[in-house]
Amino acid sequence: MQIESIKIDLEKDIKSKKLHFFVKRLSDIILSAIGIIILSPVFIILAIWIKMDSKGPSVFKQVRVGKDGKDFTIYKFRTMVVNAEKKRELNIEPGNLENFVFQSKSDNRITKSGAFLRKTSLDEIPQLFNVFIGNMSLVGPRPEIPDVVKLYPDEYRQRLLVPQGITGLAQISGRGEIELGKTIFYDLTYIKRFSVWTDIKILFGTVFSVFKKEGAF
Repeated sequence: MQIESIKIDLEKDIKSKKLHFFVKRLSDIILSAIGIIILSPVFIILAIWIKMDSKGPSVFKQVRVGKDGKDFTIYKFRTMVVNAEKKRELNIEPGNLENFVFQSKSDNRITKSGAFLRKTSLDEIPQLFNVFIGNMSLVGPRPEIPDVVKLYPDEYRQRLLVPQGITGLAQISGRGEIELGKTIFYDLTYIKRFSVWTDIKILFGTVFSVFKKEGAF
């Protein structure tokens, strides 16, 4: 898969779909609000379990890069030991960015509860609050950390033209185990082909991927 095979200038595609993006935002507000209400007991149970399993806060906060390159704070249930970010270096090779894989199967920083939360993607549900307030969407490219984004070539930065999402085309195509180059390809493909119907199919595909428990660790 080559990024060059996708039309480089995606801004025109986005401008031509203003109505779709309006419906997308309206759907995000309604669905995230419903999700927060329905899942509120799950939030409480998981928060207690995480606290009992390891020291530290139940919710993990991290700066990510959102639409138009603007930083925001993302919310997740904590799946690692406290100060995990200080215990591992990313070891990114700028000249080999397309082969970079963020997650690792043998990460000893992951807690017992965290392993389950990652397998089931339950660690992501606090991002419903991100969706509700508007710095994320239910579907879109996954928001990246600033240290990786600052290394993006121009064609990679096109993934920041739309709201970043809880799930996306890349996530139902491999979740955490695919290289960054392939992730970008899927993200740009999603942007080019975006429609409300595409989002619906990805949401259903996400449920299927979670039940398969493949590519998440």
